[in-house]
Amino acid sequence: MEYKIKSRIWIEVDNNVLLGEGRVRLLKAIAETGSLSKAAKSINISYKKAWTLVDAVNKSAKKPVTESSIGGKGGGGATITTYGKGLIVAFEEINKNCWKHLDTQIEKIISL
Repeated sequence: MEYKIKSRIWIEVDNNVLLGEGRVRLLKAIAETGSLSKAAKSINISYKKAWTLVDAVNKSAKKPVTESSIGGKGGGGATITTYGKGLIVAFEEINKNCWKHLDTQIEKIISL
């Protein structure tokens, strides 16, 4: 038998979600595509949901996480700020370390 502990983490600021797996996936998609609408399509969520999530992240963060440019002939765009990139890296490191810790804790169940 293979035992595994499952868990999801998220980071809150004043009871508002700042980051979680879904928000980080969206931010990474924005970084890859350079566009909120393309990012939303790439992870199969609506533009409205993506906009709401990014707005919530920006409102909860102490600095802007994304920057957007107004559409013109080539359309608008969105980028992740340096602060936003740092948040992504920090969240992924925290998440990875959490999983490593949980993997060590499963022994408590296995050894019974």
